[in-house]
Amino acid sequence: MCFGSKPKATSDFNNSQGQTPNTGIVDSSPRNSSSKMPTNESYSPLSGPPPAHAYAPAAGPPPSQSYAPPSGPPPGRFQPQHDWQTAVPDNSLLPPPPALFTGHDRSRTNNANEQEAEQGEAWCHYNLMLPPLYYPLEAVAAINHGEIGVVTPRGYKGTLESQRPGIWKGKTKSNSPDSCITSSIPLYSVAAHSPLNSGQPKTVYYEMRIARGNRGQVSLAMGYTAPPYPTFRLPGWHRGSLAVHGDDGSKYINDRWGGKDFTTPFRAGETLGLGMTFTRRDVDEPPTYGSAPQPTESRLIDVEIFLTRNGQKTGEWNLHEEGDAEQDLPVIGLEGLNDIFAAVGTFEAVEFEIIFNQSEWMFRP
Repeated sequence: MCFGSKPKATSDFNNSQGQTPNTGIVDSSPRNSSSKMPTNESYSPLSGPPPAHAYAPAAGPPPSQSYAPPSGPPPGRFQPQHDWQTAVPDNSLLPPPPALFTGHDRSRTNNANEQEAEQGEAWCHYNLMLPPLYYPLEAVAAINHGEIGVVTPRGYKGTLESQRPGIWKGKTKSNSPDSCITSSIPLYSVAAHSPLNSGQPKTVYYEMRIARGNRGQVSLAMGYTAPPYPTFRLPGWHRGSLAVHGDDGSKYINDRWGGKDFTTPFRAGETLGLGMTFTRRDVDEPPTYGSAPQPTESRLIDVEIFLTRNGQKTGEWNLHEEGDAEQDLPVIGLEGLNDIFAAVGTFEAVEFEIIFNQSEWMFRP
């Protein structure tokens, strides 16, 4: 095969006419004569608004506003900073609050003078409380059967006679001074009755009858005391003693002032009873309401005091729970660690019976 070319005459002719030789390369650039728009034509815009104003947003709020946060507070906010259930104890385990008793600086009925109060305090200072004693079996049997005698105090003006075993009748004169009659043997003996030894609660109790013909004001106090006690003072006024006074109905625990409100005054013809219950304390029990701090060893025994009228219990209090750390004096001697005797206080004119024999009690503890 051979390759030929155009005749020379033809090429020269084209060149002579001003034409571009045919080299086999096509010139694709536009020519000016064919790409220019006519100047006499006018532009007509499209109908409607410009494209930029034709945008129609999607229905509903923008995507950024449609976010729904999860329910509840944000994580980490309002979270407790400590275990409050541990910090705050469960108060459902606590017993009901103790009754509130109003204390007084003076009794609203009768008051001893300041000199006698100071003499009583001095007597207690020089006569310390006795430790518990061991009593013979005959004495313990007499205690259990209520065959108990009494000790007539010096200065007592009146009569005090035995009616029957465990029953004593007394009558004082109008000029009889403050006096404290005590039982000849304790109603509570540590050696024989302590719940720390027996493991069983022990209740001591006695009653008093007020004569029907007694005057309106009952000049009598019934209580308990750890020996020795000044017999020229009413029970409840000094250390190791408690009492309920019949003239004003107040209770006294080592309180030589005006006592605390407790009950109504005693009345002629009534039978009153006063008891103490000693119970070994459960060291694992729930917390209790306590005001005055007490020595650890004394709290081994819980002591409840109760009053009866005509065979019905009408009031009670706990020896430790009712303490006021700022105002009240200690209750040492009454906590079940000392022997405790019955103590009956008299002043002025009063007629009464002391009943130790349980067969004649109206109340059954």
